Amino acid sequence: MLRAGALAAVPALAMGEQTPGLAASRRRPTVFVAGDSTAATYATADHPRAGWGQALPVFLHDGVRVVNEALSGASSKSFYDLGRLDRIRAAIRPGDTLLISFGHNDEKITDPARGTDPWTTFQEHLRLYLDGARAARATPILVTPVERRRFTADGTPYLSHGDYPAAMTALATETGTELIDLTRLSFDLWSRLGPEATKDHLLWLEPGESVNYPDGVQDNTHFQAHGAIEVARLVVANSRGIPGRDRRALCDTDIPDDVLTWPPTRPAEGIEGV
Repeated sequence: MLRAGALAAVPALAMGEQTPGLAASRRRPTVFVAGDSTAATYATADHPRAGWGQALPVFLHDGVRVVNEALSGASSKSFYDLGRLDRIRAAIRPGDTLLISFGHNDEKITDPARGTDPWTTFQEHLRLYLDGARAARATPILVTPVERRRFTADGTPYLSHGDYPAAMTALATETGTELIDLTRLSFDLWSRLGPEATKDHLLWLEPGESVNYPDGVQDNTHFQAHGAIEVARLVVANSRGIPGRDRRALCDTDIPDDVLTWPPTRPAEGIEGV
């Protein structure tokens, strides 16, 4: 039963495609994504911006569906309050998987609609996602927030998420939930690449390089296609519970950006943020 405010129409995404209704009968295992703009699926008008949830199917066999409910601007609290968890619970089935990745917008503690405290309300909200998946006999997986591109003037990378990754890690241990430490994994990747090479992963574009960003853009949080693909690789490669992992794709270091597709409109429209 959906709470008041739950949305009626639910996009089902597989490489940008939509099917009519999440609750429809199906046989294929499904990976649901609950998260923020770093994981979201973007539209043609946003190209080459992409989220890691948009790129997940690249590393999964065709027998697995991806339903990317990640929403721009969402925190663990606002995603729940908007009825987005209800919408997943209405569709998730035994044997499915729910990836849960928040933190970027939970850090906005001055915003009462989104901010949470890492050791209290953040963990309390995450428990709602764990309980919702387990009540449906699905598998929840916690994913710490992907790290931002942050370097000091001398090129030294630094962490930006405070206690939120540690709070999620502690909750995973307490509840026996699989954890993908994407904060650490992405930080290690950015550290290896350095300040300049990371610009090819994050949404850094020169003026005139993209018709969608005619004045250029310097975004240290969101990804272009290449970065979304590489972060999705980290997620799938470091999980025991995601079904249908394509080992050949995971070993392919030359996946082209145009393997991704961008739908005409953002499938999970919502508040803008991070």
